[in-house]
Amino acid sequence: MSDITLVNMNLLFIRYMDSVERELHVPLGPLYLTSVLEAAGFDVDFRDYQLNTWDDPFEPEHVVDFCKDPAPVIGLSCMANLLPFVALASKSLKDRYPDRTLVVGGVGPSSVEEEFLRAFPWVDIVGCGEGETSVPQLVGALKNGGDLSGVPGIVYRDGDRLVRNPPPERIEDLDAVPMPAFHHVNLADYTGYGMVTSRGCPFPCTFCSVAPIWGRKPFFRSVDNILAEMRHLNESAGVDLFLFQDEFFFAHEGRVLEFSDALVKSGLKVRWKAFGRVNLATDAAMKAMADTGCVEFRLGIESGSARILERCKKGFTPDEAVDVVARATRYFPRVDTFFIWGYPFETMEDFHQSVFQMVSFRLMGARILPSLLAMLPQTDIYREYRDSGLLRFQPAMLPEYMVTGHEICDDGHLQINDRHKLKFDFIADHPDIFPGFLLADLDTNILPKFEVLKEHGFYPSRDREVSQTDSCGAHSSKLPPDPVSGAISRP
Repeated sequence: MSDITLVNMNLLFIRYMDSVERELHVPLGPLYLTSVLEAAGFDVDFRDYQLNTWDDPFEPEHVVDFCKDPAPVIGLSCMANLLPFVALASKSLKDRYPDRTLVVGGVGPSSVEEEFLRAFPWVDIVGCGEGETSVPQLVGALKNGGDLSGVPGIVYRDGDRLVRNPPPERIEDLDAVPMPAFHHVNLADYTGYGMVTSRGCPFPCTFCSVAPIWGRKPFFRSVDNILAEMRHLNESAGVDLFLFQDEFFFAHEGRVLEFSDALVKSGLKVRWKAFGRVNLATDAAMKAMADTGCVEFRLGIESGSARILERCKKGFTPDEAVDVVARATRYFPRVDTFFIWGYPFETMEDFHQSVFQMVSFRLMGARILPSLLAMLPQTDIYREYRDSGLLRFQPAMLPEYMVTGHEICDDGHLQINDRHKLKFDFIADHPDIFPGFLLADLDTNILPKFEVLKEHGFYPSRDREVSQTDSCGAHSSKLPPDPVSGAISRP
């Protein structure tokens, strides 16, 4: 028997009135963890729940079937949007396999570990911090008698009390982390191939949940290490489009130029997408990226209001954003501009400034990706407003990144099937554990702004043809169309 059954529970599954969007991305985080566990001598039974074949994957019994005959330790990795489903599925798992140790990790339970364990006694342990350090020690401790006192980065039960062990030291040398255990998956099954070139971000944006998780301190992989993983995927599976997922790939011009130069010298014929930052983007870096195959440049604009940008500690002005987007559209086939709306302190005047900028960017040829603010528990904004009385769970609307897979999307609004109502009641019953689903003042803050966005085509109706610049949604593994012919560009 394996030492641990490690299950990736992250999946993109969005229901529309007459269709389902389902996109498979290589589960990098769990595969990194698998590789480290195997390097430490453990046998890992890795399973990717993305690959389930059920028409409705969001039934806890399906997870039990998918995890048939698990190892003594079951580890479930998820993000915040699927944390409620994982909580329910883990109960079914525990009912079926009461002798297994059940561990929940990933960014989903981050910052609510104690609350999660108090509410859901069928979960034994919650992980926090970099799993590559803590999980091998955890599996070793459980295998050798179960003394967890020396395992860093976990929260667990000791009798009737909860114990939080100190976090592990950050991994500064990311090159020392082995390549993801790609041998556990069939790479041809996937449509999205992510790359992570750094961990952490130093900026103090108050709406962001990523930077606080890493202590606002970034560490980087070397260019040679990044290219080695890209070459492996290209030569072993023909991967020719890479999605650089980390927020701080564009740390400074020198790093971008070094990577672009090394990519040219490597001889790899690939396309790639990456995030940038308005106050770091330079013409030299953007040109180098475009010249070496970057087909999509992503910029977090967040607001067209100077007051909101200052309130969110974004670090640049609306005028600077306009300047960078205008220049970026000259270099890249696609420029994605991300906006956040629905801040509790955003007046309608602030909001209309954002809409004006969104329309202006659309005229420049940029793609506009508005997202309703998610009050994730790590964020400064949530901590400021959690006791305000403004936050409510409203299942008729959810932030884009908090879709659960149970709801039906229609014209920006959501419909709840009666068979899934209990799952939304479950979220509403635990607002302190699932705050990312809460909205700040639906009637006077959210709905009036939503109607304005619909009027301008940013949340289009199903009966209206939508252009590439009118899109609203998550990251896609698709290539942008050729700007001249409209055909999909290929390497």
